[in-house]
Amino acid sequence: MATGKIGVSTNDLFPIIKKFLYSDHDIFLREIVSNAVDATQKLKVLATSGEFKGDTDGLRVRVKADKAAGTLTVSDNGIGMTREEVEKYINQIAFSGAEEFLAKHKDDAATIIGHFGLGFYSSFMVSDRVEIVTRSYREGSQAVKWSCKGDPEYTLEDVEKPERGTDIVMYLNEEEKEFLEESKINALLNKYCKFLPVEIVFGKKKEWKDGKQAETDEEQVINDTNPAWTRKPSDLKEEDYLNFYRQLYPMGEDPLFHIHLNVDYPFTLTGILYFPKITNRMEIQRNKIQLYSNQVYVTDSVEGIVPEYLTLLHGVIDSPDIPLNVSRSYLQSDRNVKKISGHITKKVADSLGEIFKNNREEYEKKWDDLKVFLQYGMLTDEKFDERAREIFLLKNTENKYFTLEEYDNLVKAEQTDKENQVVNLYATDAVEQYSYIERAQAKGYDVLLMDGQLDTHFINHLEQKNADHKYLRVDSDVVENLIRKEESRPSGLGEAEQEELQAVFSSQLPKEGGMYVVNFEALGAEHDPVTVTRSEFMRRMKEMAAMNPGMGFYGAMGDQYTLVVNTDHALVKKVLAEEQQEMGPKLEPIQFEIRSTESKKAELDALNKDKKEEEVPQVDKDRLKEYEEQIRNMRQQRDQLLTTYGENQQVVGQLIDLALLANGLLKGEALNRFVKRSVDLIEK
Repeated sequence: MATGKIGVSTNDLFPIIKKFLYSDHDIFLREIVSNAVDATQKLKVLATSGEFKGDTDGLRVRVKADKAAGTLTVSDNGIGMTREEVEKYINQIAFSGAEEFLAKHKDDAATIIGHFGLGFYSSFMVSDRVEIVTRSYREGSQAVKWSCKGDPEYTLEDVEKPERGTDIVMYLNEEEKEFLEESKINALLNKYCKFLPVEIVFGKKKEWKDGKQAETDEEQVINDTNPAWTRKPSDLKEEDYLNFYRQLYPMGEDPLFHIHLNVDYPFTLTGILYFPKITNRMEIQRNKIQLYSNQVYVTDSVEGIVPEYLTLLHGVIDSPDIPLNVSRSYLQSDRNVKKISGHITKKVADSLGEIFKNNREEYEKKWDDLKVFLQYGMLTDEKFDERAREIFLLKNTENKYFTLEEYDNLVKAEQTDKENQVVNLYATDAVEQYSYIERAQAKGYDVLLMDGQLDTHFINHLEQKNADHKYLRVDSDVVENLIRKEESRPSGLGEAEQEELQAVFSSQLPKEGGMYVVNFEALGAEHDPVTVTRSEFMRRMKEMAAMNPGMGFYGAMGDQYTLVVNTDHALVKKVLAEEQQEMGPKLEPIQFEIRSTESKKAELDALNKDKKEEEVPQVDKDRLKEYEEQIRNMRQQRDQLLTTYGENQQVVGQLIDLALLANGLLKGEALNRFVKRSVDLIEK
């Protein structure tokens, strides 16, 4: 038996391996099983080249747990090692056998997994001692056993082993005994080894018998050695793609589309990406793309490895040009990974373009689900934005679809305002905003339906890209003001009349649910008497704040609404006439006093017009202050009388509530009062 020291530069290497080599502690099983698969693949390559004359049928990797002995063993019947190879490849850390093998068999060794030579040492993250029992495929080879306790000391001795191959025996430490549990091993093998190209066997298959699960005599093969992405697209049917998706995501809803990646230059890349159907916010999940290197699972945390918008997709990406190192920061800085990322962006855009071009009808049917992916891509990836503009669709409230260019041509003539801006009107809820949509359509305008999860952000994006276009929600103003083609007409009310109506209508504004202001506009006798609008800017800011915590200032602000009173409508004129008839005698003395005091103040202001502040006599300053106080008190007195009057006007309350109801803002107790008042008015 020989003893010796492993060729490392410092005794501190083993603690580093145990704690920091891999970010996930359970990755050791992937590494050991991958090495075993590597050994079987090497044997196949040697058989192909004629260097190995034996049988390559029945190549398998077996995983076995022994709780009594505290060992987890991974065995293969692959290439094995001689004593010299153990000395060379195991005792010289990071001198990778795979690298040397690749150099020798570079034309036919594409399936070799290992690149670093450190994978085996991940076993020491969980083990007190590790043994290698191995026998080379070479004729007449002597089997050897290598043993190490996780320090630079090792032993190497001859042993009996009847067949070629390698057993890695890990004596697990007390803290890692969970890796002897059947359920844990099954979970890890399914996570890391589900698609390895050599059969992985663990235990026996089970079946239900007499109300419980019982083992059968048939071995349990964990993996699918020939998954869909490794096959040629021409060999696959639509059903095959669908079945593979169900294999990846057993509980998921069937996807919208798939894209098969199959590149062999300037890098090797295969995979299948799926556009999942998203029905609500909660289903926008990342970590659904699985990253593989020659069918060896690497990670499902692909943020930064693929473009951000692709993290919404599901599926598999596989490339031997992606290193097995599981450090995401390493992957993000790898040049091959960046090239692959760029190719995938182009491939996704090109594939969607082909679907759009060849089957637009089917594309439109799936657009409502597909939209969020393109929006996310266009918002986060400039190159994708350029490629996707020709296939992005807008949908209007009539359920018709248009490209951005098609829609521009549709509305430009009718919806260009006096400042030469094309105004695209949109609704976020076709039912709640129906009356606003109807008014816009009556004016000959088209209305888009923008009810998606990213639409607010995307509208901002479109406006930034097109300075001569703007988007306004159809309830953000009265229709005459949405696309202003001429100056607005004055309300037709005198200042005193406007102040009186302001107080009357303000008296019955909602006290909760937002802040309301009253405006007066001459909108024509056919327009509704009262309309509720909501500021486009403030609403957008609040919606964006709901998705972006950094905009909390806007999120904390209450909703802001404008109550637009149409002074041309007969009912509004009637409200004003009745108010003046009843309140005129009461208000006239107050109005007279206000006018008189305002006149005195104006005279005093004129007297001191050209004087500096310090030149104005103190007596005049005191008198001005007195006049201002008198005017303020009289106006408050006037407004209080008008408020008391307005609070008792059923028609005023009814007009306001009808406007609130049309905007979906009348609820609870207020809605109940509206119903009772409606009955009272009908009975009258």
